[in-house]
Amino acid sequence: MRLTKKVTAMALATGMIMSMTACGGAQTTATTAAQTDQAESTTATEATTAAESTAESAAQAVDGDMSDKKVGISIYKFDDNFMTLYRTELERYMTEELGFKKENIIIQDGKGDQAEQTNQIQNFIASGVDVMILNLVQSSSAPQVTDMCNDAGIPVVYINREPDVDEEDRWSAENINATYVGADARQSGTFQGEEIVETANQGDINGDGKVSYIMVQGDPENVDAQYRTEFSVKALTDAGIEVEELILQRGDWDQAKGQQIVQDALTQYGDKIEVVFCNNDAMALGALQAIEAAGRTVNEDIYLVGVDALTEAVQNVVDGKMTGTVFNDHFGQAQTAADMAVKYLNGEEVDPVNMVDYVKVTGENAAEILEKVK
Repeated sequence: MRLTKKVTAMALATGMIMSMTACGGAQTTATTAAQTDQAESTTATEATTAAESTAESAAQAVDGDMSDKKVGISIYKFDDNFMTLYRTELERYMTEELGFKKENIIIQDGKGDQAEQTNQIQNFIASGVDVMILNLVQSSSAPQVTDMCNDAGIPVVYINREPDVDEEDRWSAENINATYVGADARQSGTFQGEEIVETANQGDINGDGKVSYIMVQGDPENVDAQYRTEFSVKALTDAGIEVEELILQRGDWDQAKGQQIVQDALTQYGDKIEVVFCNNDAMALGALQAIEAAGRTVNEDIYLVGVDALTEAVQNVVDGKMTGTVFNDHFGQAQTAADMAVKYLNGEEVDPVNMVDYVKVTGENAAEILEKVK
């Protein structure tokens, strides 16, 4: 039976306290609204306690000298806003907290090309890295990549883009040193939908008894996009709200594409559009540009939600220019990924799946979240 370790939502507090310097998994059940309310009401004392506990666990994990260990890291593409935050925190945490030398951490850009990334992985193997942390261009390539790494005796930590459950089960069944660290995309979609349900009119701005929405999707082959799309709407229907989908269109996580999709939708449907769901904040920022250009006002005659809690998006929530976003905890995920790599290097057992909770970001807590992510 596959074991799943879930890192608490307050792992984000750890990252914030440690750093103070936003597309995740699908194997756990989405957190309920009641659990969400409880997480949002966590006191500063509880957050500090959780942070100290996680920091202590990390310290205990590093019981070996990491200074001579070589790490190969490949990110699916460097110009992704969220993964830029992620890799920055990953490198910071590994060098400042875990004792790795910066020159021993090789971080490469997969450039959105699986063949390019596979070549990078082969080069990591040839150069004799001790562990890999991989954000795959295509999660479907995990079996091939896992076998390459396993044959070379190199543990691998997959991040952000989750392999399917059959592959994760294989790791346990065949005793392969591979694990996934991410967040449950169903949870992020649920939180988006709840943010609409929690508005004064439950998203039904024109009072016609249904919520008419457009969906700006990331990459439809990516599990995060699939689940955010499904579960954002499911949160509305579970609340007994009738919905009408006007447009579902692929935006590839890109701001410019998000702007164009929403611009075209507003031209076609006008005031009929009550809610704009975006699978990430980059596309939501583009959507906001189109909404403002069309003379619409968020939270008055249209609602807009995203995912990732990019600094600009959270500021927009503070300013009332976005209805909400969902914090995709890059601090907690990056630190957990590094901790799992250290466990492998220390010869410890690692669960095949390690999840970090999302955090709902609304007008009530956006200012607090902004202080922590900016």
